Amino acid sequence: MGTIPSETIEQIAAANDIVEVIGSYFPLKRAGANFKALCPFHQEKTPSFMVSPTRQTFHCFGCSAGGSVFRFVMDYEHIDFPSAVRKLAARAGITAVEKSRGYGADDEERQRELRERLLKLHAEAAKWFHENLIKREVGDAARKYMRARGITVETAKRWQLGYAPDGWDAFGSWARGRGYNVRDLTASGLVKVKDESDSTASEGSGTAQRTAHAKASYDRFRGRIMFPICNDVGEVIAFSGRLLEDEQGAAKYLNSPETGLFRKGSVLFGLDKTKRALIEANCAVVCEGQLDLISLFESGITNVVAPQGTAFTESQARILKRFVNEVVLCFDADTAGQKAAERSLDALLQNDLIVRMAKMPVGEDPDSLVRREGKEAFERRIAGARDFFDYWIERETANIDLASFGAKIQLARRLAETISRVRDPLMRGEVISKVSARLGVPAQDFQALVSRQRGTEPFLARDHPPERDATGVMAPAPRHDISMLCVLALRDETARDFLRQQNWREILANVPDGEPLVRILESDLRPGDAASLNAFMVTLSPADERLVSSWLLQKVPANAGAMVEKWWLGIRQAVLRRQLSVATNQIKLPELSTGDIINLQKQILDLQEQLHELSQPAGAADN
Repeated sequence: MGTIPSETIEQIAAANDIVEVIGSYFPLKRAGANFKALCPFHQEKTPSFMVSPTRQTFHCFGCSAGGSVFRFVMDYEHIDFPSAVRKLAARAGITAVEKSRGYGADDEERQRELRERLLKLHAEAAKWFHENLIKREVGDAARKYMRARGITVETAKRWQLGYAPDGWDAFGSWARGRGYNVRDLTASGLVKVKDESDSTASEGSGTAQRTAHAKASYDRFRGRIMFPICNDVGEVIAFSGRLLEDEQGAAKYLNSPETGLFRKGSVLFGLDKTKRALIEANCAVVCEGQLDLISLFESGITNVVAPQGTAFTESQARILKRFVNEVVLCFDADTAGQKAAERSLDALLQNDLIVRMAKMPVGEDPDSLVRREGKEAFERRIAGARDFFDYWIERETANIDLASFGAKIQLARRLAETISRVRDPLMRGEVISKVSARLGVPAQDFQALVSRQRGTEPFLARDHPPERDATGVMAPAPRHDISMLCVLALRDETARDFLRQQNWREILANVPDGEPLVRILESDLRPGDAASLNAFMVTLSPADERLVSSWLLQKVPANAGAMVEKWWLGIRQAVLRRQLSVATNQIKLPELSTGDIINLQKQILDLQEQLHELSQPAGAADN
């Protein structure tokens, strides 16, 4: 991967006013020169979350969260820095070009250009499919179907639902007319190319061959309601299409194939819209289909996701763990739905997620239930969802004769194999107690069986502690004089210029907690330029960024020029006194050579002279 140049980061920061960005997520109220709100990163009743339009930073005085506009998007959206940069760049209409590094730079550049073309193609395709459904005559049957399913025009617009006409080359013809070539259309997965053996134009002129090549391609999606699949920053990367009318031998749902943009097992449908609700609820309601999710979301149950398939993958579970600690599975009551729930278990347990199972009546799904029963009834169904292991134990033992010793042993081994994959020791112990009680076997015997199963795992796979989110942890502030110099170097151009004219590297090398000031002085930040401050802050650790954000909200002394000289003088004097003390103690050591004693005497006299000069008013600003 490449790096995003600092000048691009500055440009993006300058184009995204932090008050407007944060205000697009929740309302801010003016508080003097700043804005305030209830902090989104911890529970509070009195607003302590402050946003500075002047400094273009935010800081919470309650939990210490804080930083640049990039840090806010990263923490609020739970995304990494490059994703936050791309999201803010897209918001401002700026192309965030990454600089390639090392070998293979040309390949990286080609991959980047292909990705941009495919994203553009998918965005335009989503718009074309959507207009077919909303505006065009070709979408009449699709609109009737949507009305029958209770999907309103407003809902279709919010989710950019669309319709792919029932023709072999409707989309392909439109896309080629927009300038897209067959190679990119094929790479997108929206168009398929027939096998060469199917083509009748293997010979002939170049023109004839090109014509035959165009004719050999055909639309992947035909006669289907189209659901755009987005990544977690809202870019369309794939589609799922549902047949209007079931056809023998045809799949009811058809997804885009895996492409340079889309990895089916690494995407959760709806996450771009629902992740904030997931964080706030700390619980994900998981359903099978897109319509199930949309119906729940539109009813007001917004902490929902759907896997791209019938069961969770390890990658999807890992993504979900970034947002929640608990999952409620709302899969269909048929055999396929129950199998999908069981296949999801391993991936969810490997990521230390608590799993519950909501009961779905036979023949019903979340879409039909929420329409028939309403939001409150469905929420009661979620609240009453059983622990997955209670459901699973009951299901596994339902058709087993526990009076048969052989059947009981086989079942115990099968259950132990699954329980061995529970990483959390407390959860594992609870499940062992439940199973042993249900089977009527001593808990210690069943525990031993589980332990033997766990012994077959690689050692490094066992009981890894989950990664901790550092949100709210602020680096400890250095001592007061260093902190105040940091504030002035960040906020006042004159003070910063004064410090940079001093012998600051040598002096701060002798100050135990001088590293923050070193970082500030060696950077190219410009105190009067908020975008420059944002670009500096993204180079810091989250803890250091929170500390800097708190400094940026402090008041600058009116006499900053005099104060910076005073504090810098104090630091220089402290360093000299410390060096004098060391030299004075060293000269008292026995067995020093005459040369060592003479050198130390010279050093002591020099240090005493420097201290004397610094004590004179006229020498306060001398180096």
